[in-house]
Amino acid sequence: MKPLWLRRKIPDQEALQKMRGLLQRYGLNTVCESALCPNRGECFHQGTATFMILGRTCTRNCTFCAIPSEERPPAPDPEEPQRIVEAASELRLTHVVVTSVTRDDLEDGGASHFAKTVRALKRTESTIVVEVLIPDFQGSFESLKIVADSGPDIVNHNLETVPRLYPEVRPQADYRRSLHLLKTVKEIDPGRVTKSGLMLGLGEQRDEVLEVMNDLRKISCDLLTLGQYLQPSGRHHPVVRYIPPEEFEDLRCAGEKMGFKGVFSAPLVRSSFHAAEVFKKIYLATEGTEVTEKIMNQRSK
Repeated sequence: MKPLWLRRKIPDQEALQKMRGLLQRYGLNTVCESALCPNRGECFHQGTATFMILGRTCTRNCTFCAIPSEERPPAPDPEEPQRIVEAASELRLTHVVVTSVTRDDLEDGGASHFAKTVRALKRTESTIVVEVLIPDFQGSFESLKIVADSGPDIVNHNLETVPRLYPEVRPQADYRRSLHLLKTVKEIDPGRVTKSGLMLGLGEQRDEVLEVMNDLRKISCDLLTLGQYLQPSGRHHPVVRYIPPEEFEDLRCAGEKMGFKGVFSAPLVRSSFHAAEVFKKIYLATEGTEVTEKIMNQRSK
């Protein structure tokens, strides 16, 4: 049984159906639904969602993830970027989060599709803040640069867990490769905001979490999210431990001391949960940046 701090109210069914209807009308997927996010009821009620491009199935088989896998998913839909623009416009979003399944079957890992989506959003509304949550592109610098050059305001790539657990949790991923990806984003553009996240409760130790946090700060990662892992089904990696809220708070304080611009640490925190509010809270206090100007322009409308 889940502890009290993880229990949520039954989602607003009217809000759920309204958002599902909009997504169905535009033929779009969200990671909220596909990954069984515990916050999807709240987000859908607020009229927000994290768009998931490149299909519904993944070429990898991580043991924590609810998204189904297959070796050869369908080809990317060339009309998908424009439909995301239309859906974002209908939802009146000023901060759009775009993620994807991992597509190791594609030559560029889906990077060009990410870039088309980012450019389509920015052509439509110059003040929009675009956050991308990307896969590792198998370590390809060329693919990463395609995404970076399209102009996302935030590049997020989740490390997910500590290095020791990668063989169990992310058998087709590599910790150092993921860390290097985030480092390379800053090398391409030192002013780009980078973000990463970890799930806790998979069997990691506190000192291992702190070591990962230190690794992220060494490469100037700006934002960090820490949340409780929840087992999607009996076939997935078990929850080893439910982390109490006070331990999440302790890690938040430790992260702030390390120099992260923002650490969002609580049982139900997820990578893109309240992404717009979180971003505004931090960067409105940072004068003279391009992103701050965008946020101020949004407020003036």
